[in-house]
Amino acid sequence: MRVFLSRWTCLDVASNLARVAREARVAADGGARLAVFPESFLHGYTRFVEPARVRGVFGETSARHPEVAFVFGSFSEERRNRMTAWQAGRELARYDKVHLFPPNGELEIWDPGDRYTALRLDDWTLGLINCNDIRFPEQARALRLQAKADLFVTVAWWPWRRDHVWSALLRARAIENAAFCLGCCVAGSEDDDERFAGAGNHVFDPLGDPVPAPDEGFYELDRRRFEQVIVDPLEHFVEIGRVDVS
Repeated sequence: MRVFLSRWTCLDVASNLARVAREARVAADGGARLAVFPESFLHGYTRFVEPARVRGVFGETSARHPEVAFVFGSFSEERRNRMTAWQAGRELARYDKVHLFPPNGELEIWDPGDRYTALRLDDWTLGLINCNDIRFPEQARALRLQAKADLFVTVAWWPWRRDHVWSALLRARAIENAAFCLGCCVAGSEDDDERFAGAGNHVFDPLGDPVPAPDEGFYELDRRRFEQVIVDPLEHFVEIGRVDVS
């Protein structure tokens, strides 16, 4: 599957909304089957946009390129940090970030979600993960074992100075679950009230090897990599419901 990860710089809301159509066209013209945008890419932490307006843009954009499935990072709706997947003008799935990040005041902005979400796309199952969620291996493991997710789609607003942590966590979730794991992070924020340098975009295969992007933003996911997995958690996971402490 050919995947496009947006390298997005967050500007003012009006500019961000206008750019969605242009970025979607790049993905479609490049032959992407899946296009991913980062967390809070339209408004960051400090800007506001009416959710109905956001949904209108997502619907129109996905209808214009029905061959592409879009994961539109996240936006604020109903006090949730909400990831949303669209195709052909229709919302396919939504996921509300569960593990909010207290150092950035997220508990004051949003309420946590109460479930994990996966969706089918062709012969893939995508598990949706949002930024700080990647620190919690039990979320990825639940998506792998219960939903049979073989591709984790992770969006983030993660700082450049901590890119080594971001990439290490993505790689770890790929290795321990024998699944592809992609991370699409905001490149930066240039709003006067919210300047930010974001971490990189990364894709790891089920062995933990980086997937290169020979074309800017585009990655090829080869399912034959699953054949080389050494330990398959779907076959070898042992459920233990007890911990003894001496």
